[in-house]
Amino acid sequence: MTHVLVIGGGQNAEHEVSLATAAAVTGALRCRGFEATNLTIGRDGRWRHGEALGLTAAASLAAALPLLERADVVFPAVHGPLGEDGALAALCALAGKPVAGSDLRAGAVGMDKWMTKLVAEAVGIPVAPGRLVRAGDDIEFGTAVVVKPVSAGSSYGVSLARDAGQLAEAVRLAARYDDRVLVEHVVEGREIDVAVLRDADRGCWAAPPLEIHPGGDFFDTATKYDGTADFTVPADLTGPDLAVLTRAALTMFEALGCAGVARVDFFLTSDGPVLNEVNTMPGMTAESQVPRMFAAAGVPYEELVARMVHAATVPAALPVLGARQGSARRLAR
Repeated sequence: MTHVLVIGGGQNAEHEVSLATAAAVTGALRCRGFEATNLTIGRDGRWRHGEALGLTAAASLAAALPLLERADVVFPAVHGPLGEDGALAALCALAGKPVAGSDLRAGAVGMDKWMTKLVAEAVGIPVAPGRLVRAGDDIEFGTAVVVKPVSAGSSYGVSLARDAGQLAEAVRLAARYDDRVLVEHVVEGREIDVAVLRDADRGCWAAPPLEIHPGGDFFDTATKYDGTADFTVPADLTGPDLAVLTRAALTMFEALGCAGVARVDFFLTSDGPVLNEVNTMPGMTAESQVPRMFAAAGVPYEELVARMVHAATVPAALPVLGARQGSARRLAR
């Protein structure tokens, strides 16, 4: 029987969302016949297995390592910084444990919205014009803008600014979550999400897209979790729109080197898709957007989670120094 260690919680604003994901994943795995063990990272950084495993973050991590050692696969269900950003994937790489999800590099770049924009531009996917700022910078924009922390999830710290006063307050809010803040022009278009899965054969494919109907100015934290937003799955798209969105999502997934599942979010404009962001560990309860999309493709929730586990690999390590030097010597010749 495959033993899966599910790690949830975390030290960021998405702590409660992550707990819901971890509980749902654990239940799905047990329904599919896996042995599943839960570890939780508290808001204070201490690791817990029912109760805190130590008095400090370091002591509790040390006490959690035997559970990591006994696991066959790790399912890192921590959203946001110190989890989704590759921190847990790095720990598993050091321990030589397969991960049901993306590795350190994909997680780190995908979590950084500014870096993700640079990758998208490099592979020919349009992004909203924007600027990287810090709290206290002198900022002027002649149009409405969306202000967001560079590395945060669930739309925490994201707000819409229509004038200078709102912009200054929006930057202060975003800076509570990250000292780097992204200010972007508002993009007018339909909000379309595409979920991508890499299977055990290393091939990846996209589920039918989902359209968000936020019921307000934009899809913020409140509308994500208060039930006011509506979703259409599959989204009502023309053949050409579906094709270009799917191609763009697969291109971003591959460019970032993602594994497991990722959700690629777009605005569909009159000129085509504009990338919003990429989530390498999106919400994964049965009611979350990604499982809804795969359910529309005929993959029920429990099967989706099982396929992620079956596709788990040890996070990639960088080439050893000797191999790089050898390559350099060969090139020099």
